[in-house]
Amino acid sequence: MPSTLFIRADASVSIGTGHIMRMIALGQAWQAQGGEVHFLCAEVTPALEQRLASEGFHLSRIHATLGSPEDLSETIHLISETLQADRQNARVVLDGYHFGSDYQLGIKAAGFKLLVVDDYGHADFYHADWVLNQNISAREELYAKRSPDTKLLLGPKFAMLRKEFLAYKGWQREIAPVAKKILVTLGGSDPDNVTLKVIQALIDLDLHVKVVIGGSNPHLREIEKFIQSQNDSAAVTEVIVNATNMPELMAWADVAVAAAGSTCWELAFMGLPNLVFILADNQVEIAEGLSARQVATSIGRPSPDALVCFREKLGQLAVSHAERHRISQVSRELVDGSGAKRVVAGMVADSLLLRRVEPGDFKVLWEWANDPLVRQSSFEPDSIPWQEHLEWCNRKKADASCFFYLVGFQSGEPVGQVRFDIENQEAIVSIGLASSQRGRGLGLAVLLKATALFFENFNSKKIHAFIKPTNHASMRSFELAGFRWIEETQCKSQPAHHYILNKAVHEQV
Repeated sequence: MPSTLFIRADASVSIGTGHIMRMIALGQAWQAQGGEVHFLCAEVTPALEQRLASEGFHLSRIHATLGSPEDLSETIHLISETLQADRQNARVVLDGYHFGSDYQLGIKAAGFKLLVVDDYGHADFYHADWVLNQNISAREELYAKRSPDTKLLLGPKFAMLRKEFLAYKGWQREIAPVAKKILVTLGGSDPDNVTLKVIQALIDLDLHVKVVIGGSNPHLREIEKFIQSQNDSAAVTEVIVNATNMPELMAWADVAVAAAGSTCWELAFMGLPNLVFILADNQVEIAEGLSARQVATSIGRPSPDALVCFREKLGQLAVSHAERHRISQVSRELVDGSGAKRVVAGMVADSLLLRRVEPGDFKVLWEWANDPLVRQSSFEPDSIPWQEHLEWCNRKKADASCFFYLVGFQSGEPVGQVRFDIENQEAIVSIGLASSQRGRGLGLAVLLKATALFFENFNSKKIHAFIKPTNHASMRSFELAGFRWIEETQCKSQPAHHYILNKAVHEQV
């Protein structure tokens, strides 16, 4: 698989911390596949530098103006120096609004595969292999000016959550009759000190308020001084600097007050009703989109009138148990926590090669097929004799309605096999991974690559899959690849779950 991911991103008081925080999620997902992660930063806060080190990420500093030709030159040099001859296995990620068309073109000209992370279509032209916009406002027309081969990864299904959030997958929120516990989290830097304005708006209310502040916030002492000046009945009960337990804090809260940035996807995953302020131009469409989907209440920019409105809206939400319950349910449907896994799988799929199975492959296919875990997941669990396997392989290879592929990395390392059996212009798919490749999330990458190839080359608009009910990992991979559960049925007299992938759905995955 691609071994090295290079992430060019920055964090500061003016830039904020959101770019690097979401890149940590991507880096974690890449590590889970067995790859290395290198961050390249011109600006990074001390707290985030420590966080990157704690994750096992490498960090190199860029000594140039952000987005400048010198920045580009130094970035390419650092990547090339690290990779040496292993260029084809590298992936480069740019997350920042200063990485325009020329910068992207420079990365591509150097021979690297490129993912650009964007929020609103900031570049004049996109030269990337992939453009990722995880926002609810993401739409294809933002990227009309792009290379013909550029793939778009759009919408909250690609929202990238750090692994500490994924521990809460399946967790059920209890909705309090009246919301009393309020979490305030307005970004890692908050240069305009909106946090203090929100605290002042809440200070005399009968609430329990926890305030999360980034270490790079220049107003920390002012906020602490104000809170200390209030009497013991003040609403603010705790100020947390550089919080490392955000999922726990979101689980504690009944309502959150946040900026309309990446934190929104964390709140949605946690099913936490929230009110959002617009603190930057790129947050306008996010706030509007969340409001339109009725998963958050947009307060707008933090003017004096908006803060009065904020108190009123918070009061209404606090006493409406039914509304908070509805928001919690809709939010969790919006973000499922697998966004980073989808992004990584898309990048890994690009490094896979599929070729028709040849007689020289029959022995390794037999060894894979007789792996105990494979037999356990099969509808025919008995071990397969060699002669029987040989005859079956020859039949499949001669069958014009069967498309049987060996899957491997471009390096030549084998990954597994995938087979499509076609009947009446509809296919049944089956996949299998080599035992050495299991547990790395490669099933999803193989499915993405194989189904794309199939729909490109064959006049078929529907693929079926039948999976044993106990094979949870396989079902999850198929669901992430866009397959939709249809029914409980039987396959070869065994219980089975029936899934279908339509071509129109595949094109959106």
